[in-house]
Amino acid sequence: MRKQSWSAWLTLQRKNWPLVMVTLLSLSTAVVLVAKSSSSSPVTCSCDRASDREAGEVPLVRESVPSRGESRGRSPSPLDFMKSKLVLLVSHELSLSGGPLLLMELAFLLRGVGAEVVWITNQKPADPDEVVFSLEHKMLDRGVQVFSAKSQKAIDTALAADLIVLNTAVAGKWLDAVLKDDAHRVLPKILWWIHEMRGHYFKLEYVKHLPSVAGAMIDSYTTAEYWKNRTHKQLGIKLPKTYVVHLGNSKDLMEVAENSVAKRVLREHIRESLGLRNDDLLFAIINSVSRGKGQDLFLRSFHESLQMIQEKKLQVPSMHAVVVGSDMSAQTKFELELRNFVVDKKIKDRVHFVNKTLAVAPYLASIDVLVQNSQARGECFGRITIEAMAFQLPVLGTAAGGTTEIVVNGSTGLLHPAGKEGVTPLAENIVKLATQVERRFTMGKKGYERVKERFLEHHMAERIASVLREVLHSAQSRTRS
Repeated sequence: MRKQSWSAWLTLQRKNWPLVMVTLLSLSTAVVLVAKSSSSSPVTCSCDRASDREAGEVPLVRESVPSRGESRGRSPSPLDFMKSKLVLLVSHELSLSGGPLLLMELAFLLRGVGAEVVWITNQKPADPDEVVFSLEHKMLDRGVQVFSAKSQKAIDTALAADLIVLNTAVAGKWLDAVLKDDAHRVLPKILWWIHEMRGHYFKLEYVKHLPSVAGAMIDSYTTAEYWKNRTHKQLGIKLPKTYVVHLGNSKDLMEVAENSVAKRVLREHIRESLGLRNDDLLFAIINSVSRGKGQDLFLRSFHESLQMIQEKKLQVPSMHAVVVGSDMSAQTKFELELRNFVVDKKIKDRVHFVNKTLAVAPYLASIDVLVQNSQARGECFGRITIEAMAFQLPVLGTAAGGTTEIVVNGSTGLLHPAGKEGVTPLAENIVKLATQVERRFTMGKKGYERVKERFLEHHMAERIASVLREVLHSAQSRTRS
């Protein structure tokens, strides 16, 4: 980093150290890590209707939370009625993917109002895992108890809990595998939070108990409709009462997004780590690298957009793409395909791969446009989309899944078809935003306004609180009867 950049960085640290730490280590459902990487370095999910339809290394962060009954002068929370309630959270895994991170966020919201929260992970690696270790300790530091999924403590907690949240369809396997003959005793107090859109999750072994639970919570109307139809037609079962709950950005992320000094310093820092100038135009896709997230099709579109610009002799800043969410240590065939593509097309100097981490804010501060290119049925919701909009970034997204409930086509971003037929439309949209600077800024501002209207933490807390009240009431009624 240049000497003046370090000076600004150190000044910001002295003046606003807590904000800088939150900026660099913020918890997000997206995955990323500051790593320069074009060559050898590893490169890196609820809702309102009507107008909504328009729409390696994990740092351990030690944070304190108010003890039970201690408010620290905070404003009343819509979740205050959960104080002293015992809540069991069951995750199918503990990883940097969206589902587990969202459940962790709920854990911290409940701890913040004085609920007693216990976490269990149904599937854990056989060998010690740095990500699992770090995330478990992050929860322990926030007052969340962590039990083994098959322990007697977990069974006793399930039987005694006021509420159980099963996170993702796969978590349903824990009921029969661990609770066994006692499973029926806990079904009336289960809220099943579902994030999946992929067909292979529709297995009876996962969701056979779904009709008997107190309720299901799903992140988008599109996904809820899909689950309703698919479970009925394919499995012959009916969903319980289902709630659609759009997600919201955390206060921590919003604080960074609204701090111009922090954003400027982070932009300089990340761009320098990637070897980019301040006026270079940077398009980013921020998701775990997998075929379902569409990084391959994005790179094809990006290459095609460069060809369009050259053929039409358009005057635009130097354009670059960054793929955030890579993991070369996994040595997947898909990751190698991406890297071979940029070499074959001779765009290695324009495409940058960044490894996965929790710190998404620095990248959102450093880019100009977010590409949300999830394929097939798209994202259930897509938390990174509203995070990008908080940073006043326009979004180029697939017209599928929950993205259509977030992005207002033509206003806060531009939508394109999923699949191969979307490659050229996405390329054309890249060119549009590359050449129409004022449109890019206007879309970003409108996206930020949309976030402020409906996609903040307090919006999500209010929506979840409404669901939890009903589920608790239902559980109490069914238990008494």
